[in-house]
Amino acid sequence: MRVAVIGAGAIARPHVAAWTSLGAHVRIHSSHGASALARAYGGTAVDTLEECLDGVEVVDVCTPTPTHAPIVLAAAARRLHVVCEKPLALDHRTAAGLIDACRDAGVRLFPGHVVRYFPAYAAAHRLVTEQGTVGRVAVTRLSRTTMTPSAPWLTDPARSGGVLVDQMIHDFDFARWIAGPVVDVFARLTGGPPWTGHALLRHESGALTQVTGQWGRPGTAFRTSFAIRGSSGGLDHDSRDTAPLRWEPEPPADALLPAFDATGSPFRAELADFVTALRTGAPARVTPEDSLAALDVALAAVRSVRENRPVDPKEVAA
Repeated sequence: MRVAVIGAGAIARPHVAAWTSLGAHVRIHSSHGASALARAYGGTAVDTLEECLDGVEVVDVCTPTPTHAPIVLAAAARRLHVVCEKPLALDHRTAAGLIDACRDAGVRLFPGHVVRYFPAYAAAHRLVTEQGTVGRVAVTRLSRTTMTPSAPWLTDPARSGGVLVDQMIHDFDFARWIAGPVVDVFARLTGGPPWTGHALLRHESGALTQVTGQWGRPGTAFRTSFAIRGSSGGLDHDSRDTAPLRWEPEPPADALLPAFDATGSPFRAELADFVTALRTGAPARVTPEDSLAALDVALAAVRSVRENRPVDPKEVAA
């Protein structure tokens, strides 16, 4: 497979490493850093976007969010399949337009929501939605903490959406994946650094999800956790724990815990899933519509902070 990776920042690194491990022939284009990225992880650096897109099958967009739209549209115009990092855009209309453009061009659009491919999160989804391990989901608590990004555009809410959009969209997507559509969001945000966002989601099912996200001070360790409680049990995960998943109460002897490699690269798993979807025509684990719905939840959180009220995600899609 021939792949064009656009961008050479932090998120491009695991993407290029994953593509090369999958045997793809990778070209990299960026305003700076492409040559160093190619030397470190493989691939060929090229000088222009046009040269990068020429003759490839897939375009992987790893650039700042405000630049996603023109690159995705250029790829669709060339009938090239697209991988695009989350969020697709900073507003519903633009993101929906990218989905429509790819659909109209007859190409696939794969949004990069990598948390669905983290082993513990993927296993929890299977246990909850396929095996019914916890019964009916009642409450989920999600937390994600890391140091404040060094790239200036990320800490500018006008360019990234801030912690509520750029970071917490991971957990908004997981919440929907576990508990279903969200009908309202109430959120709070404290400025910084550190920046800390809190959101309470009410799902169509009646379930509630509490989400906390933080961009902390320099040196803050990356940590994620979830706790899922339902009518017949619960699941817990903490990235600092030696056990990838804890089950409450203790699982019965005949319970089937999904096998997974806790050390595997979620980025490789994500891109491998996209490749399989391309080759078979099957849906990927995350769809463009999933990505748009997660963005709507994030935008509802932003509006909730601004207007001090619960916001239905449908409002930001109007």
